[in-house]
Amino acid sequence: MLVGMTLLEHSWPDRLRAAGLRVTPRRVAVLETLDAHPHSSADELHTRAEARLDHLTRQAVYISLADFVGHGLVRKIEPPGSPARYETRTADNHHHLVCEQCGAIADVDCAVGAAPCLTPDDDAGFFVHTADVTYFGLCPQCRDAG
Repeated sequence: MLVGMTLLEHSWPDRLRAAGLRVTPRRVAVLETLDAHPHSSADELHTRAEARLDHLTRQAVYISLADFVGHGLVRKIEPPGSPARYETRTADNHHHLVCEQCGAIADVDCAVGAAPCLTPDDDAGFFVHTADVTYFGLCPQCRDAG
């Protein structure tokens, strides 16, 4: 656990170590690429990151992403009709806007109040820590083109 500073003030190697993961060039390249291109699919990340790192396989990217999600470094989102997407914004409970025409994804802050942003009428005894809301519509480019 990082104490006294936010996660954003630490480098990816520091954050990997804090999560108990080994620091490797592959992991750092994937995280830095994802940080620069949020909401990327694993295949998109592979294409972008392999330009930075020789001999990066798709399987290595998938394995790395699974490790990152499991250790809280990356969030996986699964919009309907789209491959899984990943992002490094994990320190809050935010939601997403998805364009139904081109698939563009944008972050949107909580709809109301602090996390989990929404409270179920009946929590069935669960301790709710996250609410995942996806808004669908048309992005400005698709709306203007139509």
